[in-house]
Amino acid sequence: MVSFEERVRRQYDQVAFAYDKRWKSYIHSSLRFLKEWMHVTGRERILDVACGTGALEELIVRENPFQKTAGVDLSQEMLNIAKRKLAAYPNVQFFLAGASHLPFADDTFDLVVCANSFHYFDDPVGSLREVKRILRRGGRLIILDWCRDYLVCRLCDLFLKVFDRAHKYCYRQRELNRFLADASVQVLSGHKFKLNLVWGMMIAEAVKR
Repeated sequence: MVSFEERVRRQYDQVAFAYDKRWKSYIHSSLRFLKEWMHVTGRERILDVACGTGALEELIVRENPFQKTAGVDLSQEMLNIAKRKLAAYPNVQFFLAGASHLPFADDTFDLVVCANSFHYFDDPVGSLREVKRILRRGGRLIILDWCRDYLVCRLCDLFLKVFDRAHKYCYRQRELNRFLADASVQVLSGHKFKLNLVWGMMIAEAVKR
């Protein structure tokens, strides 16, 4: 039987070559919003969970070329593209891994981000607890994803459940906040917003005490 993570891996290995072009506008808009929310100073050690083709890392190094950043993703093909994009930056590293088993020691990162992928997580709370493990005390976790509080996202969720075997669930803001609380991180803030006429989004920030 094929695991849920394997379904995600296979799907994104297949679409990796066209991913950046197909989602160009959405990627740019959503990750610009996330980057501004992150308030990167250049001194943090950052992990991007489900980093895809390294689009967020590209944004970060444009302003902070020496920023230490790591990205993990289930798809080797997506990572191959990310590695080519960021080949000139030895301070940016990529690893093949999923959110449920991160290949890092405890208390490694100051900031962990996850953009546009939480709806694929098979075990949301378990993954958040794994993120908490590798966060340093006082470290921040920021999640950006679709928000089920918006009608279009509810319709999209229904569609994907039928036609996308790698899709898990699109959550409401209060559900995301509850997952964070269940993972024993303290929610600092949350925000819902329309990225454009179609996409309703949410962002949540939490801290490890």
